[in-house]
Amino acid sequence: MATFNFELVSPERVLFSDAVDAVVLPASEGDMTVLPGHAPMMTTLKTGFLIIGNGSGNGKRVLVRGGFADINQNGLTVLAERALPAEELTQEVLDKEILQAEMLWDSTTDPAAKHAAEATLAQLREAKAALNY
Repeated sequence: MATFNFELVSPERVLFSDAVDAVVLPASEGDMTVLPGHAPMMTTLKTGFLIIGNGSGNGKRVLVRGGFADINQNGLTVLAERALPAEELTQEVLDKEILQAEMLWDSTTDPAAKHAAEATLAQLREAKAALNY
């Protein structure tokens, strides 16, 4: 099966760097799947789960909060503002992320920033529900 190079980087560390057969991105325009041979493009990311496919039928899930993805002839690079692998997510971690988003929402009067914070809150609450917390 065809693969491509994928690297997921957060400010703290490189979370993933290997060949994969597919990556599902929580793009700001909607979820998108990147496969080998995808047309070059860049997109921003919203809060949501990024899913890394490795050919085994199981996907590794990583909760990302913002950032961007660069698809080019060398593969896919994601620079996430915040990234947490699913195995590191706990109810306490998600509650802290939700609290930070609520504080951001409370601290701004800019309508665009309020809308972005509301969307982030909705995605974080959806992630918490998906993980049964």
